[in-house]
Amino acid sequence: MIREFTINEVWFLVQALRWTVLLALIAFAGGGLVGLAIAILRVSQARLSRALALGYIKIFQGTPLLMQLYLLHFGSSLVGIEANAWVSAALALTLYSSAFLSEIWRGCIQAIPRGQWDGAHALGLSHLQQLRLVILPQAVRIAIPPTVGFLVQILKGTSLASIIGFTELTRAAQMVNNATFRPLIVYGLVAGLYFSLCWPLSLLSQRLERRLDWEELRTVKASVQ
Repeated sequence: MIREFTINEVWFLVQALRWTVLLALIAFAGGGLVGLAIAILRVSQARLSRALALGYIKIFQGTPLLMQLYLLHFGSSLVGIEANAWVSAALALTLYSSAFLSEIWRGCIQAIPRGQWDGAHALGLSHLQQLRLVILPQAVRIAIPPTVGFLVQILKGTSLASIIGFTELTRAAQMVNNATFRPLIVYGLVAGLYFSLCWPLSLLSQRLERRLDWEELRTVKASVQ
C-alpha cells in the first residue's frame, strides 16, 4: 500500500540526518588520527617508513570507497568476524579519510620553509622534536582550510554507507521513497538537507583560506618594511 508523503516522512528524514553527521564526525576524527600518523611517516627520514605510508595511501586513494565498504563489511565474515553496518561504515570511512587527510597534511608540513627545519636542527632537536615543537604548529594554520573542505567530502561519502544497510540519510530516503513513491519530493528534500550541511562548511573553508592568504600577505609586507 502506497503511503502519502506527510510531515512524518519529513521528520523521519531529518532524524536520519543525525546518523549521517555522527558517522562523518567519527570518520573525520578517526581519519585525522590515522592520517596524522601516516603524514609523519611520509616525511620520515626512514625510507621504509615512507614507502609503507605511500603504499597505504595508494591503496585507499586508488580504490573506490564503495569497494572498500563491500570488502570490509562482507569480507570480514571470511575471517570469522561478523561486523555490523555501523562498524563497517565507520572503519571504511576512517581508512578512506585518513589516506586523503595524510596527503593534505603532508603537503602542509612540506610547505614550511626549509630554514625552519635547519633552525630546529641547529638547536639540537631530534626529527620528531622538530616536527612536534616547530613544524607542526606552523603547518596546522595552513592545514585548517583544506581540512575543513575535506569534511564536506566525508559528509557526502557517508551516503555510500546505505549500500551495506546503514540507515543514514540516503538509506532513509530509499525507505521513504519505497513507501510513498514520491522520488522527486523525497530526493529533492534529501539534496536540500545535504546542501544545508555542506554549503556552510564550504563557505567556512573559503573564508579560512582567504584569511590565511591575507595574514601571509600582511606578514610579507611587514618583513619588507
